[in-house]
Formats: sequence, C-alpha cells, structure tokens
Amino acid sequence: MMVRKAAMIAASMLLVLALVSMNDDVSRYLATIKYTDNVTATTNIYNKTNERDRLLTIIQTEADKLKIAPVNARIDRVWRAIPGYNGLEVDVEKTLESALLALPSETIQYVYKEVEPQIKLNDLGPHPIYRGNPDKKMISLMINVAWGNEFMDSILNTLKRENVKATFFLDGSWLNKNVELASRIQSEGHEMSNHAYTHPDMKALNRQSQYNQIAKTEALLKTKLHVNNKWFAPPSGSFNQTTVQIAEEMGLKTVLWTIDTIDWQKPPADSVIRKITAKLEPGALILMHPTVTTRDALHGIITAAKAKGYAIGTVSETLSSRRVPAAVEGAD
Repeated sequence: MMVRKAAMIAASMLLVLALVSMNDDVSRYLATIKYTDNVTATTNIYNKTNERDRLLTIIQTEADKLKIAPVNARIDRVWRAIPGYNGLEVDVEKTLESALLALPSETIQYVYKEVEPQIKLNDLGPHPIYRGNPDKKMISLMINVAWGNEFMDSILNTLKRENVKATFFLDGSWLNKNVELASRIQSEGHEMSNHAYTHPDMKALNRQSQYNQIAKTEALLKTKLHVNNKWFAPPSGSFNQTTVQIAEEMGLKTVLWTIDTIDWQKPPADSVIRKITAKLEPGALILMHPTVTTRDALHGIITAAKAKGYAIGTVSETLSSRRVPAAVEGAD
C-alpha cells in the first residue's frame, strides 16, 4: 500500500511539473504573438503616417501652383457694373482624404473649391449692367415680352429641345392678361423678371411714375408667379440714374444688353445668326423678343454659341460670380 501511494504522489508531481512547463511555453508563445502584433501595428501606423505626410507635401506644393485668384466686381468706364468671378483653389483636406483611399499607383485626383471675390456686384451700388464677367464663358438669352404670343410656342419648344434656359422680362400689362402662358414659361424652367408695366419711356417719367411702373409689375410677379425677382430691364433701353436708383431700392439691378438682335425690325434670320456669331463674347447678354425673326433664328444662335464652347444660362447665372462648369472652361 505504501509503495502504491508513493507512486501516485510521484505521478501527480510529474503531472504538475508538466503542466507548469506547458503553461510557461504557452505564455512565452502568447507573449511572442503579442509582441509581433504590436510591432506590426506600430509599423503600419508609422507607414501610414509617412504616406500621409508624403501625400500632404505633394498636394500642398501643387495647390500653390494650381490656385486661381478671384476677380473682383468693378465699375467699367464703358460697360458700367461688371460682376466678379470666383477663384479656384485646391481643397487640401478633401484631396488628401481621397488620395489616402486610392491605390498607391493612382494619380492624385485634386478636389477644388471656389473662392468668392472680396468685392461683389451688390457692393458696387446702383449702376446699370450690360454684361457678365469677361472671364466667364457663359452667355444669356434675354427675351423681353410685351407682345408676340403667336411665336411663343415655337420659341419655347426650341429652348426645350436645346435644353437652354432663358430669362423672360415681362411687361406687367402683358403678364396680367397672360398668366397661363407666363406660368407655362416658368414651369419649363425659365427665369421670370421685370420689364415695367406698360412698356414706357422710363427716362421721360417722373420719379413716382417710374416707381409705379416697376412696382406694379413686381407685385404681379410675386402674386401671380411667386417669383423672388432680382432684375429690371428698362423698355427700349430707356433709363436714367433715377430709374437705376429706384430699382436698387426695390432690391433689383438694372440690366441692359451686350448684343441686340434688333429682331423687332424683322431682319432675315440668317443675318441675325451671322451677327450674333460674330459678336459672341464671354458674359454676353443677347437681347431678343418673341418675333418671327427670333423664332427662325433661335436654333442657329444656340448652335453657334455651343459650337464656340459657351455655356448658356439665365441672366442670374451669367451675372453671378460662380464659375462655369469645368467642361466649358476646358473647351479653351
């Protein structure tokens, strides 16, 4: 019995020693894995930090080269108030974020943001506007409406087919009689603005009469079309400083034109197309009316403008400081 007991004790001790030895080996193994993981994690963090710093240096260096300064709005001796034009600079943080997610072999794709000028159009005070900024390759079609309903359907169909939005300056008395047609024009995405009430010679009117002409049409635009208008186009281009000041007091800028189709004289459509094509320039505001000439020339004018790489926008779009789409800028 004593011998068996001693043997059992000895076996138990050997088992304990074996377990201790095994645990020690396991502990060393686990410690080795943990150390290796820590080294790997530290190496990865180091590599990522180095890569981030490398990319950031490249992006910041290129950002200085790619920056385009904004252009301030200004008063020109001939063209009067000219809108500013936004600058362009690299958005370093977004570009870096994109580059870190890309494959190492991929070229850095720069992300840009616009920078507004310090002096904007509204900072210039009451001055007439004849054109957009000459650095902005966008033009507008200004359609002054006081008559010509019979050609409107065809004109609207052409604009829709060409995916072009125009700005319609509405005579108030016309709007009062043609709310349904005006609503259709608006529903097709065109901009609606103020062309006085009875197509008067504005500069021949006293201050109160000028105010009434603008205010009555402005009230109709708000009540009938729910328009928050920005612009006033004086009929026949007749205005004086009082006109401009009254419009300014109502929150409106006075807009004229860069190129006149003189379509009310009913010239041949092909001659109008040639004239507009020859005179097209960045920021041009093209004046027209719903006449037979415009009906027949509109497609050709739009085609010529697009062929020269111009974006065609509303007056608000052309006179804003926002940059035109990159695809249009790249056309140069």
